[in-house]
Amino acid sequence: MWIYASTKELRLVVISVSTASLFVAIIMLLLFYTNIFTAFPRSVLIIDWALSLVLIGGSRFLLRLAIESRGSSNYLTDNPHQDRVLIVGAGDAGAIVVKELQKTQKLNLIPIGFLDDDPTKKNMVINDIRVIGTVTEIQKVLENYQVDEVIIAIPSAPGRVARLVTDGCHKFDIPFRTIPGIYELIEGSVGVSRLRTVQITDLLRRKPTRLNDDMIRMKLQDKSILVTGAGGSIGSELCRQISRRHPDILYLLGHGENSIFEIHQELKENHPSVKTIPIIADIRDINRLKTVYQRYTPQIVFHAAAHKHVPLMEYNIEEAITNNIIGTSNIVKLCTEFNIERLVMISTDKAIHPINIMGASKRMAEMVVLDEAQRVKADYSVVRFGNVLGSRGSVVPIFKNQIAKGGPVTITHPDMKRYFMTIPEAVYLVLQSATFGKCGDIFVLNMGEQTRILDLAEDLIRLSGLEPGRDIEIVFTGIRPGDKLSEDLWDEGHIFKPTPHPDIFRLDNQNNLKNDELETVIQRLIELAVQGKPLDIIKTLEEVIPDAKFEKTQVEHGNINA
Repeated sequence: MWIYASTKELRLVVISVSTASLFVAIIMLLLFYTNIFTAFPRSVLIIDWALSLVLIGGSRFLLRLAIESRGSSNYLTDNPHQDRVLIVGAGDAGAIVVKELQKTQKLNLIPIGFLDDDPTKKNMVINDIRVIGTVTEIQKVLENYQVDEVIIAIPSAPGRVARLVTDGCHKFDIPFRTIPGIYELIEGSVGVSRLRTVQITDLLRRKPTRLNDDMIRMKLQDKSILVTGAGGSIGSELCRQISRRHPDILYLLGHGENSIFEIHQELKENHPSVKTIPIIADIRDINRLKTVYQRYTPQIVFHAAAHKHVPLMEYNIEEAITNNIIGTSNIVKLCTEFNIERLVMISTDKAIHPINIMGASKRMAEMVVLDEAQRVKADYSVVRFGNVLGSRGSVVPIFKNQIAKGGPVTITHPDMKRYFMTIPEAVYLVLQSATFGKCGDIFVLNMGEQTRILDLAEDLIRLSGLEPGRDIEIVFTGIRPGDKLSEDLWDEGHIFKPTPHPDIFRLDNQNNLKNDELETVIQRLIELAVQGKPLDIIKTLEEVIPDAKFEKTQVEHGNINA
């Protein structure tokens, strides 16, 4: 379609015309030197080539020229209903955005200039639009130019750039949007009409995670893969990412039938070529799990099933033990019995210096995986990371709901900090670690710097077009049972080593229980859970987990009795 012709097509026309003219010239020169043709000016060959190029190339590019001229004419028409748009980012994405704005009149958006974080681009012109300054000058530009809207056209913009833009727009009460990131572009959200409002993930975004997709695909392609907790936030995203790597078959195991049904339907619609089988099972039921392993014989297992809500588990201590520890023990035993090639367990930063039952139960679950890996010399590994933005029950959905209701936004403590990652980023790195995880490895994902929950809440309120403290009140409710002010990803004094991926580290020198000692502790925890003795469970966990410290008030807050 010649209306989309570019320099590549122009080069093709030149080569084609030149080749044809060359053949004609050879024939004509042969005829001339054999005296068949005598009255033949040689310059006509060059004239023929030039005219052919103009006529053949011109006839094809004329349509594009007409289209662009019409678009330019419409674009320059003074339309009082058009909003004047400032584009942040004078790279490839910015150029594409401007071109689409210029030719898509129904958007009613007219670009007036670029800002870019590269000062050398200042005063350069891209698609007839000038780079009028740097990102740091945004407040000055917004003050001196008539701007109705700002579009951030840097899909991989660091948090610093996003904050500069949002702060400037907030000061002058100007709306702003951003083009989709790399992950969303892969999903097909590429048009300007799909521009979305800035999400909180844009402000927290660090440099894009670099992947070795060939390694991931090589490990997962044509494999039978089982994902436990497949209906959860992490589990469902694991299923999506695994499906893109063309496994032979994907088993979706979970206890909640609704969540498993939803992810199964989604995968059938988006990845019809991948065979998926939904399995409703409780990981605490080893007989049911054994039937699953016997029937389906998976080669790789991703273990994401767990109780994760810290305050909830403080009230349900026995459930945390049976699900997070006993359930993990069942998964690991069956992986050994059925010679599973690789097991990856998803853990949490709350497993370090645990002061709550959820973190302690995950630390014990880590010990179960690592001990079995050493015992049978199998490729079982643990991946540990912090809070995941947008997961069910996490702070962002809660804050959004509170803002939608008019507030207040509730925060436990003004100094509360957490590590944050997006769901796709966390899952990408889990899959990447699975490509080089060996016997008993613990992997820690680079979560960047910890973020204050208060800062996150204020940003989200402003992104909603409101002002913290004026439109939406922020209320501090006090630290909940089991909460820490900040988290750790590894114990002090422990060594972490680099891996083939720059955002993944391997930990050494973990203080874990071994073999018979671990089995004795697990049997003891099972007995206490069955007998309903939560205080004894807490006491046992404090004795066997290094640096575990449960405060008395956090154990007794729910009238829990021994």
